[in-house]
Amino acid sequence: MFDKLFSYLYQDIAIDLGTATTLVYVKGRGIVIFEPSVVAVNQKTGQVLAIGEEAKKMVGRTPAHIVATRPLVKGVISDFEVTEQMLRYFIEKIQRRKFLFSPKPRVIIGVPCGVTEVEKKAVQDAAKNAGAREVYLIEQPMAAAIGARLPVQEAGGNFVVDIGGGTTQVVVISLGGIVLSKTLKVAGDKLNEDIIYFAQEEYKLLIGERTAEDVKIGIGSAYPLKEKKAMPLRGRNFVTGLPEEIMVSDEDIRRAMEKSVRQIVDTIKTAVEETPPELLADVMGKGIHLAGGGSLLKGLDILIAKETKIPAKIIEDPVTAVARGAGLVLENIDELREVLAETEELEPPK
Repeated sequence: MFDKLFSYLYQDIAIDLGTATTLVYVKGRGIVIFEPSVVAVNQKTGQVLAIGEEAKKMVGRTPAHIVATRPLVKGVISDFEVTEQMLRYFIEKIQRRKFLFSPKPRVIIGVPCGVTEVEKKAVQDAAKNAGAREVYLIEQPMAAAIGARLPVQEAGGNFVVDIGGGTTQVVVISLGGIVLSKTLKVAGDKLNEDIIYFAQEEYKLLIGERTAEDVKIGIGSAYPLKEKKAMPLRGRNFVTGLPEEIMVSDEDIRRAMEKSVRQIVDTIKTAVEETPPELLADVMGKGIHLAGGGSLLKGLDILIAKETKIPAKIIEDPVTAVARGAGLVLENIDELREVLAETEELEPPK
C-alpha cells in the first residue's frame, strides 16, 4: 500500500528540452505535455504572461512591451531565469495536487551532445530551482536511440541522426556509449530562415516564421517529389508596403533550403567516413536512423541514402523519440544508468 502511495506522490519526469518544442514524459503515464518552448514576458514588469502553446499564439501579435521568446537557442539555455520559469510551469502542471504537499520529482533532461560543463550546470540548476529533487542529463541522440528500441548496450554500431529545431546531431553508439558525435547548428529553424530569406530575395515579400514553417511542412522537400506541389505564400511586399499573395512550388522551396540541407548531408557523410570500420559494417546492415522533427522533411531519407550508400530510415514517431527514450531510462534507471551523461546528483538518492 505504501509503495503505491509513494509512486503516486513522486512523479518522476523525463523532459526533452528542445529549442522549438518541450515534451514531458511522466513515469507510468507516458508523454503528457507536448508544447512549444516559447515564453511570453512583459518587459515592463518582468512578469511571465504565458508559456507553451498560449505563448506561441502571441508571436508577432503583441504590443512592443510584450515579447514572446524562446529561452533556448541552438539547444542551450540563453535566458536562465525564463528557462527556470518554463520548467517550473511544466513540472507543476503535471504534479498531482490531491495532498497537502507536492514532493519534488526526480528529473531526466535531454541535452545536445557536446554541451559544455557550464551549459550542463545551467540546465541542472534551472531544473533544481524549478522543483526537481534529483537531476540527470542524457544526450538527446542517445535518448532517441533508446526511444527507437535500438540495441545501444550491445557491441554493435548504431548510427543515429537527430534533427531538431536548433541542432542536427549525428552519433554512432556502441556498448552504451557514444563512439563518435558531430553537432551542426543547422536544423529546422535554419530551414525556416532560408524560406524567409528566399521570399525576400525572390519576391520582395516579408513573411513570418510561422508562415515559413507552414510552407516547409506543406511542400518542402529535400529530394524531388513524384508529384509537383504548390502553395500560396502570403505576406507584405516591402516595396509597395501592401499585402500580397504569390504561389510557390516545391521546387522553389527545395532551392531555398538547398544549402542548409547540403550542410546536414555533408555532416552525415563526414561522420560515416570517420566511423571505425567494424562499426561501419554494422551500420551498413542496420542503416541510418533518423529522429527529430526535421527528419520528417519529405525525401530527406532518400537523399541521405543516395549520398551515403547506406539505407536511411525514419524511426517510428521521430518527434517524441527523445522523450520516450529518456522515459525508458527513467523507468529502468538502475539498468541504464551508464547511458546517462556524467552529471552530479543534486541530492543522494534515498
